[in-house]
Amino acid sequence: MTISGGNQHNNNANRKYEKLIKQPQMQFGSSVTGTQTDVDSCRDADADANAVRQDFSNFNKHFGNGHAITDRTMLLRLEDDVTTAAGIVTYKGKSNGNGNGNGNGSIGSISLDFNGSPTSSTSIGIASGSSSNTHLASGGGVGGIGGSEPAGWMCHCCNLIARRCFGINVRRCVLALLAITMVSIFYYTHYVDTGVFNGLIQRDTHPAPIINCRMINSGGKHIRNASPAPDHRSEARLRIDPKVLVFVETTYSGLGRDIAELLVYNRIKYKIEVAGKSLPVLTNLDKGRYGVIVFENLDKYLNMDKWNRELLDKYCREYSVGIVGFVSPSEETLVGAQLRDFPLFVNTNLRLRDASLNPLSSVLRLTRAGETAWGALPGDDWAVFQHNHSTYEPVEWAQRNTQEYPADSVGQVQLPLTTVLQDRGQLDGIQRVLFGSSLRFWLHRLVFLDALSYLSHGQLSLNLERMILVDIDDIFVGEKGTRLRPDDVRALIATQKNIAAMVPGFRFNLGFSGKYYHHGTREENLGDDFLLQNVQEFNWFSHMWKHQQPHLYDNLTLLMAEMHLNYAFAVDHNIPTDSGYSISPHHSGVYPAHELLYMAWKKVWNVKVTSTEEYPHLRPARLRRGFIHRNIMVLPRQTCGLFTHTMYIDRYPGGRDKLDESIQGGELFQTIVYNPINIFMTHMSNYGSDRLALYTFQSVIKFLQCWTNLKLASAPPVQLAEMYFRLHPEEVDPVWGNPCDDVRHKKIWSKTKNCDSLPKFLVIGPQKTGTTALYTFLSMHGSIASNIASPETFEEVQFFNGNNYYRGLDWYMDFFPSESLPNTSSPMPTQLGSPRFMFEKSATYFDGEAVPKRSHALLPHAKIVTILISPAKRAYSWYQHQRSHGDVIANNYSFYQVITASDSAPRALKDLRNRCLNPGKYAQHLEHWLAYYPAQQLHIIDGEQLRLNPIDVMNELQRFLKIQPLLDYSNHLRYDVKKGFYCQAVSEKRNKCLGKSKGRQYPAMDERSAKLLQRYYLNHNTALVKLLKKLGSRPIPQWLKDDLSTGT
Repeated sequence: MTISGGNQHNNNANRKYEKLIKQPQMQFGSSVTGTQTDVDSCRDADADANAVRQDFSNFNKHFGNGHAITDRTMLLRLEDDVTTAAGIVTYKGKSNGNGNGNGNGSIGSISLDFNGSPTSSTSIGIASGSSSNTHLASGGGVGGIGGSEPAGWMCHCCNLIARRCFGINVRRCVLALLAITMVSIFYYTHYVDTGVFNGLIQRDTHPAPIINCRMINSGGKHIRNASPAPDHRSEARLRIDPKVLVFVETTYSGLGRDIAELLVYNRIKYKIEVAGKSLPVLTNLDKGRYGVIVFENLDKYLNMDKWNRELLDKYCREYSVGIVGFVSPSEETLVGAQLRDFPLFVNTNLRLRDASLNPLSSVLRLTRAGETAWGALPGDDWAVFQHNHSTYEPVEWAQRNTQEYPADSVGQVQLPLTTVLQDRGQLDGIQRVLFGSSLRFWLHRLVFLDALSYLSHGQLSLNLERMILVDIDDIFVGEKGTRLRPDDVRALIATQKNIAAMVPGFRFNLGFSGKYYHHGTREENLGDDFLLQNVQEFNWFSHMWKHQQPHLYDNLTLLMAEMHLNYAFAVDHNIPTDSGYSISPHHSGVYPAHELLYMAWKKVWNVKVTSTEEYPHLRPARLRRGFIHRNIMVLPRQTCGLFTHTMYIDRYPGGRDKLDESIQGGELFQTIVYNPINIFMTHMSNYGSDRLALYTFQSVIKFLQCWTNLKLASAPPVQLAEMYFRLHPEEVDPVWGNPCDDVRHKKIWSKTKNCDSLPKFLVIGPQKTGTTALYTFLSMHGSIASNIASPETFEEVQFFNGNNYYRGLDWYMDFFPSESLPNTSSPMPTQLGSPRFMFEKSATYFDGEAVPKRSHALLPHAKIVTILISPAKRAYSWYQHQRSHGDVIANNYSFYQVITASDSAPRALKDLRNRCLNPGKYAQHLEHWLAYYPAQQLHIIDGEQLRLNPIDVMNELQRFLKIQPLLDYSNHLRYDVKKGFYCQAVSEKRNKCLGKSKGRQYPAMDERSAKLLQRYYLNHNTALVKLLKKLGSRPIPQWLKDDLSTGT
């Protein structure tokens, strides 16, 4: 019965209602944020609005002081509806109050229950006021503080409390509820989440490897004894270099870039040449410069002009050089079109699927035939070959994509289409491999490498042995819910056994941080214990104790103390400490090198090997390299697509298909194919939850066995490092880059270090050309400052060209003060804190073989300043310089004897000869510098002009360096008659000149030596003239013209 507007009244029902509401044993239930309130009260009762208001006034008496439900708090309106039913009175409120002003929801209804049992009411919304708490205390529904939903058993407990407490206070009920809530939270986190109910919950879904090979059994062994991979090496005496010549359409073409990147990844030498009207030089004396020639677009070869085509084909026949060609996509669709001059036909612009390899092909070596790459092949521009000559043999087949090209009749059998073709050379004596599509299809990358091996007669063959090591970083480190449980550890051991059957010697390599042992849930702590109970099953290495980044430490003692804590943890838990391997958290301190880390590693752990993904940069991965620093071998580390946050297959970025793509021919697969030594980074979280790392490595290893002839194995890190540097001895020396040029490097570089203090230009020499004078003149400028003097080499640091380079970047930077320091030697006033232009002068840099590469890696934007004088005069000056310093060889041999010494002469004599002659090969050394620095960053000073007219030379140099403000050297330089050269003008009557060893007068060079040197430097000076004209920024010096004249 519904009463609207308060116009109807039932006295009998109202009396029953009043009687019940005054009973001492009653239960009050209110739903304070919903759309209706149920009140279990009178049966079949009607009440008008005034009676309802009076009844709620009686209701308030039972809530105690300060908690009455009033018009102010409930904002009840007389026009609201009241519904009575069997045992229940329902008031449908339209109120929007906020409970004593401290709630943020609306109060829509009130429910009273007199039947002694909880009423299930519904409340929707958000409320946190005292009226909302009343609802929670009564335990009727969904809502309450913060819109939460308390468990039913909590509400029942609260009802029991209410029944036993006459006149209960709402505040007390709320406090009781809060206490119950805290107990329930504690119960959940320490009991429910630690294993009791986990068996009833499906927490994870562990993906299983789905790679199946027809040739391999479940144990990873080939079912039939496959024949060994063919050896492409030839017994014939080859006269070719192991280098590839690649003809591209443009320097920016996509396929050409892919070819170059693939060659770089596999460390195959190559030269890129844009296909044009002329050919590059193909021979050097009686030897071919290239072992294979690749055409990005086969048409460029077929349509080459007759002269060049005959020249190229003759080179290929004479030196047994093969050709690789790719059919380029075109808008025009060809059907049965014949290739020019060949009995070969092509169909183009096809969509294909289901590629397979010819097991009889002699081209295949790295790639294994016998499987099928099911599914659509990438692209819709494939070309297929048709032939009718025995010189041609298919290497790869595919099927037409029947979804795009339906068969003419149901059940029609499709013939395989040739997508990669071998030409044995029976027609013209030239072997070729032709591709019907680009390298987008992963299988073509492998076949391309095999083609290079086959056509070069094995000179470009790759080693088929691959070493794999999987590091598991951050053992014991991780938030609750992301760590290993006992079942995860069991799965880790079982999977390790399975992989070891396919990869001999395989063991997971676990890196631990002992501080976080037993920091998980109860079940995860059991996982920690179970891992240590099986410590002998794995290899182990040390992280930092608290997973700290070492580059944050400036104190060696503190850094060693942290390492000692992890060492003690290892000893206490029987973890091996003699692996000789360690990984720094986030690769901090490895590169850029933090010297304290290398020192602490040696002292505490006797580390011999580490690895990093940051040298020289994280991306591109094909350029990662190794180096040795402070007797610690640093290996390149690879990623596998799994990081700390990738724990669930359904949350993997891009989905499971993205991960499978990496495994099945994608990035991870290719990483192992291209790298003989593979150290992979994974994390503990990748082995819990969905155990994605176990899935990933089992799958990729099986896929490698399906499609390659690679021989997989594993070994401890020290053994891998020794193997790596035997393969790549050229990587022993590090190349220090600029940490500020890589955002990732800056994050793992000490905040106390600043790239701004590095020099902005270098004076590179050569020796005995006036570099000390230039150094002095530059130091007179208030905005220019040089390095702190070295106790061993004085003003020259000599960092890039000697053993000082192995001391590391920190050692070099210690020579450069803050750029805000004033130049106290300058006559030019400067303000403290003004920018400084730092420079370094080391005259030995000019002809240093490794110097341009090293300096460019660290200072790619630096200006390069060099001084040139007559090379013959420079050689003679160096000889006299050595005599004046008491050099035994210089004092025992004449200058002519020195410069004519043969290679069979004593080593000391040869060294002096080389130091006299080699720096004077100016063009050769300048070309070396220009291979790294653009011409705009190179400034050449005429040494004779520096001696005779230094003021103009210094003004021009300031403009080149863009120094502000300009210093007028005419006020600071003065010619000194006694010295015979310009000196610094200290006052009107006093000059400050260089020491006695500078500007020394020597006896004139003998005529025989002068003529010999003129002939010796003739070609070098001629090359220098050509270079200077090419640069176009400098006039030809007079001394160079004189040296090239015939009148000497």
